[in-house]
Amino acid sequence: MPAKDFYHDTVVEALISDGWEITDDPFLLSYGGRELYVDLAAEKTTIAAQKDNRKIAVEIKSFLKPSPVRDLEEAAGQYSIYQSILTETETERMLYLAVPKRSYESIFTEKLGQLVLKSLKIKLLVFDELQRRIIQWIP
Repeated sequence: MPAKDFYHDTVVEALISDGWEITDDPFLLSYGGRELYVDLAAEKTTIAAQKDNRKIAVEIKSFLKPSPVRDLEEAAGQYSIYQSILTETETERMLYLAVPKRSYESIFTEKLGQLVLKSLKIKLLVFDELQRRIIQWIP
């Protein structure tokens, strides 16, 4: 089982505060005899008729290494692999990359970050690590 990310508990708290129910911590992906772990899975059901059930998987990245480009490479690679598996196994579940506000405001707003987000179609969940809340969902 992989180690929890530095901001794992922060993101769990932010999701719960935003009305999500954590269903898996971590979320197991099995494919071709391999097991991989996305940090979290969550569901949100709207009260109106209880029919609009949204499912997400969330990979959390702290971006604490000396090189934000290296962090971006690792995050993009993991996201791409998980998205490929989810496309085959759980088409109703949306994958998000959870990143702290400071990382979004730096590497992800730069030209390189924007290119990676666009070309890999990465969905972001931006959280405030101090206030422990979700700031923005970027589809």
